[in-house]
Amino acid sequence: MSFWSRSTPEPEKQSDSLPSRALLWLMASFALLLSPQIDRLPVWLILVCVALASWRWLAQQGRVRLPGRWLRTGIMLALIAVYLVRVQGSFTVDTAASFFVLTVGLKWLETRTARDFYVLFYILVYLATVNFLFHQEIHWALVNIGAIALLMIGLQVLNAPDLPGGIKAGWRRLASMLLKVLPVVVLLFVFFPRMEPLWSVPLVSGQARSGISDTMRPGDISNLAQSSARAFRVTFGGPMPAHRERYWRGLILDTLDNGTWRQSGYEPFRRPGRVDVDGGIGELEPGQYDVLMEPTDQRWAFALENSVAVSDNVVKESGDLFRFRRPADSAVRYRLALGDSGGQVSEAIEPGEVRRYLQLPASGNPRARELAEQLRQSTDDIGVIRTLLDRFREQPYFYTLRPPRMPTDGIDSLLFDEMRGFCAHYAGATTFVLRSAGIPARVVVGYQGGESGAGNEYLVVRQYDAHAWVEAWVEGQGWIRIDPTAVISPSRIEYGLREAVAEEGSFLENNWASAQRYGNVAALRWVSQQLDRINYQWQRWVVGYQGQSQLDLMSRLPGGFGMKELGYLTAGIVGVGLLFAGLISALQMRRGRSRDRHMRVLNGWYQLCGRAGVPVRSGETPAALASRLATAEPAVADSARLFARMVNSHYYSAASAAGSTRATDDELKRLRRLLSTMKRQLRRAGKPQPRISSSNAQSGKHSD
Repeated sequence: MSFWSRSTPEPEKQSDSLPSRALLWLMASFALLLSPQIDRLPVWLILVCVALASWRWLAQQGRVRLPGRWLRTGIMLALIAVYLVRVQGSFTVDTAASFFVLTVGLKWLETRTARDFYVLFYILVYLATVNFLFHQEIHWALVNIGAIALLMIGLQVLNAPDLPGGIKAGWRRLASMLLKVLPVVVLLFVFFPRMEPLWSVPLVSGQARSGISDTMRPGDISNLAQSSARAFRVTFGGPMPAHRERYWRGLILDTLDNGTWRQSGYEPFRRPGRVDVDGGIGELEPGQYDVLMEPTDQRWAFALENSVAVSDNVVKESGDLFRFRRPADSAVRYRLALGDSGGQVSEAIEPGEVRRYLQLPASGNPRARELAEQLRQSTDDIGVIRTLLDRFREQPYFYTLRPPRMPTDGIDSLLFDEMRGFCAHYAGATTFVLRSAGIPARVVVGYQGGESGAGNEYLVVRQYDAHAWVEAWVEGQGWIRIDPTAVISPSRIEYGLREAVAEEGSFLENNWASAQRYGNVAALRWVSQQLDRINYQWQRWVVGYQGQSQLDLMSRLPGGFGMKELGYLTAGIVGVGLLFAGLISALQMRRGRSRDRHMRVLNGWYQLCGRAGVPVRSGETPAALASRLATAEPAVADSARLFARMVNSHYYSAASAAGSTRATDDELKRLRRLLSTMKRQLRRAGKPQPRISSSNAQSGKHSD
């Protein structure tokens, strides 16, 4: 270790204890790194981490003692047992990440020395990478970068705890390093070949996500209506469709069981693997649209009617639905195109499907069954549908987010007594009546609507846009959409949920912290849209910059770039970057030496020692060099030792670092006088010395 490394403490000080300020920076970084996982970590685990870190800090202050080996082992085994009980055999990437957080918390109890600090430093760096498994938004990326910066500051404080102005200088060094490496990082990000992994691990853990599910109870969607979380964003290659045309189909519920609508059958087994999150395949063409969907842990993708897949990370299945090849456990981008449905008539429905879409419980809701029978006897299928919709339009039915509690025969109560409900109530009741009248019908669940993002560049669909409607089979027309909400509350379909429930004031009434709740405040709405735009572009062009997107970008460059050419280009960028870094470092070192007047005098002393037959050894301290010179030339012993002490005082003393310019000049004069004295002493001792110029003295014999 070089003696002029001011930030390096003595080895014996490193092994004694940790500086409190360094430990505090480490703890601040740990707290920051936990924040992205607050929404998924169990409360008990967060409390355990806080308690263990607090214990370590109190021990640092001398208020408590750190546990011994046996007590630490007991605490570790007890917490692992609690963890195993809580996960109940569900071992996934999610639970593994939680266990990793637990081990980081336990590490605080054995962080005693500088070596332990370094171990925990690297563990926390790894924790920052784990965070990206669950959150890729730009604000969480900035949180992780901020936590790494705190770690770097803590590392500098560890090695120079008493250096005046050390933290301020540390921030300057970090900023300088960032500016130096940022161009290379950007170039490598753009050009480094993005290859598919040899394997991948699903993140799905059964954790609840905000969004629609594969079942529908009367109150499920109304609960979603109180959430402003994003469901997905959409960018269109042409003009956006009108609000009333934005029916985003997700899944079909065809079985009614004890008041709950659900899908029939089970999902087939799928080979484990990650969803291909890269659906970007060049510029959007007219009629196409890109969907950037938030993670749902489900296989379904949302699409407008009569769409066709453009990207290959979604496949079309029966019922005009789209599915991923495995559950979407991270944000995923896919592309679809609107097809032409004009003049198309669906083929005849299969007998098995007829039975499937006529299924009803054997009993229940007798008045609804009687209504269906009356309609069936008086008109045909289209007439039944029209008469039922007229009933909703003409009678005092209300659309509300505060529906009353329904009794056992909830459909009868809704249709004949309460006449108040949400989309799920009316969709379920309509499907029940149509099936009772012998018309195949099904509930479709998805989203309806969406609001324009900043600059009308894209569409934002939120959880409160969740919607349920009905599709009925009509001979000669196929499946047709029937939306009772559209006739009961036209404003819901034309303008959105906010306008539909404005009179009763129930929009996001349980979500006071949501910016969308205060959408009538123009300034707040503008800020929210701009932040969303930044995050959207980040996810599209940074997080979603994968293999196909990279090749599309490279195809626009001359020369026809492929993976091979990208590899050569990346190697060239790395080589040029290293060359420039080396040149800049060499220039800075030379400039620093030329500006350091003490170093010029010190180089003169090195040359003097070499002429005296005592060459400087690599990594040798001034005191050790002075001792060897005194042994070889006793005439200069006192002067050499005094010279070495002054050098050490200048480079290591806190008082010297905080001293004035005048004191530094006085030091320099004394060092020059001592160097001249040693030259005279050697000449008197019979060692003729050539004239040594401090300006051209070489320092190459000394290395770090």
